[in-house]
Amino acid sequence: MQPHDQPQPQVQAFFDPATWTVTYVVFDHPGGHCAIVDPVLDYDPKAGRTRTASAGKVVDFVRAQQLSVQWILETHAHADHLTAAHHLRDVLGGQIAIGAAITQVQKVFKGIFHLEPGFHADGAQFDHLLADGESFRIGSLQAQALAVPGHTPACMAYQVGDAVFVGDTLFMPDVGTARCDFPGGNAHTLYQSIRRLLALPPDTRLFMCHDYPPAGRAPAWQTTVATQRAHNIHVHDGVGEDEFAAMRTRRDATLEMPVLILPSVQVNIRAGDLPPKDDNGVAYLRIPLNAL
Repeated sequence: MQPHDQPQPQVQAFFDPATWTVTYVVFDHPGGHCAIVDPVLDYDPKAGRTRTASAGKVVDFVRAQQLSVQWILETHAHADHLTAAHHLRDVLGGQIAIGAAITQVQKVFKGIFHLEPGFHADGAQFDHLLADGESFRIGSLQAQALAVPGHTPACMAYQVGDAVFVGDTLFMPDVGTARCDFPGGNAHTLYQSIRRLLALPPDTRLFMCHDYPPAGRAPAWQTTVATQRAHNIHVHDGVGEDEFAAMRTRRDATLEMPVLILPSVQVNIRAGDLPPKDDNGVAYLRIPLNAL
């Protein structure tokens, strides 16, 4: 699918400064249909308490624009924030979708967290598992799922007209690319995924899932294929696969684990549902010691 052969989407971004995450509402027109991409559930790690203030901003926008939610799209099982997908589906409707390879991630983390026997690593927690190249509609908009593994095995980008929501494959050009040292990550695979995205037409709009701006720059999240190819500090044109993989491996060895990786992953592989409550009516997260 060529981006400019289709009606172009309208995109509204919501930046969460607590996790540096950008949530998107992509829609055809006011009063029409939309998809929500990578929504955030607020989580206070000191108190173990969730809130829905960030998701509430999305709800308010969707209702103000009189949009019907068809999809709640996850680019991957995030390690830096909890997803509000389950909450938003309860409030606004729609189907929660993620890449079909999420089952690989679920199998790994079911073991790491020693989850309850009732948790099945079959993707059934999501309403729909998207295959690479699968097409779907958002109202009058044609969309396509693009598998972009490397950061995780299940990473998926979503192309909607001239816009692509890239997840954690790419960051803004002055920040670079995503880490590859999580279970199932691979720097060579990420390079190939990035080149797939950068083969799209030069003026294709690319929307980041995160921004970690250097000092002196305000957060930003939209760029183009042409800008990334010219200026991305890790993977601009001329950087080869082996050079990239060596750089990425050295850099990843210096990075700490994300602050919210332990609470977020075990919720996100459940599509944002919380673990089942114990017989005292309280749900508990599991913190494996010396496992990561």
